[in-house]
Amino acid sequence: MKILVTGAKGMLGQDLCPILEDEGFEVIETDIHNLDFTDLNACKKVIKENNPDYVIHLGAYTNVDKAEEESELAFKINTEGTKNIVEALKETNSTLIYISTDYVFDGTKQGKYTPEDKPNPLNVYGKSKQMGEEAVKQYDKYYIARTSWLYGHHGKNFVETMISLAAKSELKVVDDQIGCPTWTVELANGIIKLIKEEKPCGIYHICGSGQTSWYGFAKEIFSLMGIKTKITPCTTEEFPRPAKRPKNSIMENNKICRNWQTALKEYLELRCE
Repeated sequence: MKILVTGAKGMLGQDLCPILEDEGFEVIETDIHNLDFTDLNACKKVIKENNPDYVIHLGAYTNVDKAEEESELAFKINTEGTKNIVEALKETNSTLIYISTDYVFDGTKQGKYTPEDKPNPLNVYGKSKQMGEEAVKQYDKYYIARTSWLYGHHGKNFVETMISLAAKSELKVVDDQIGCPTWTVELANGIIKLIKEEKPCGIYHICGSGQTSWYGFAKEIFSLMGIKTKITPCTTEEFPRPAKRPKNSIMENNKICRNWQTALKEYLELRCE
């Protein structure tokens, strides 16, 4: 089975592609150097030449705060680029897997968000990804895989940021935003489950099981690392950012991924090897 991956050199792609190969799939890695998916003709050419069974669309604009000032670029990449992938796939029999985000929700729900809940994004990044979802829904064979609070060994993320700040005498971390931390390897394994188990097409939440706040996440990182830096909880208002975040990002994942603490422990153990 042949799988074409966009954004293969990103944080998720660098974990996903080797795992796909270990599972016996033929992987075609693409990134900006060999597929600019904001160019429709380029999409049609690359997809036609490779004729993949699956396209996993990881490529995205992911700088949540900067998207507020670069909204045109965010929509060009996340929305228009996804429309191009969809248009190119209409000439094939390929299945599309689109990676989306918890930021399509506004965070006002009490309890876990399900795949059936209606999106209502608060920021440009979330809106651009939600509009990408709408484009994907125009295709017959698709999976939308929403994830959240993603971290991995190959890119900038919350875990590595906290560790890099550990030398400080005290840190303040937001405690009134709650979500599901997700290791890239967990997300990669969840994507493979969609393929190998031939799950019905539609929307899935692939994120760590359980929930925590950014403060709770930071405390767990430091506890597992044996770091003694003092962490103090603060409110979102005390730590303003350009992009508004949902207060509740908890998603129901139907146990596709392991508990977030178990995954984090393994991530940190591998990091220290």
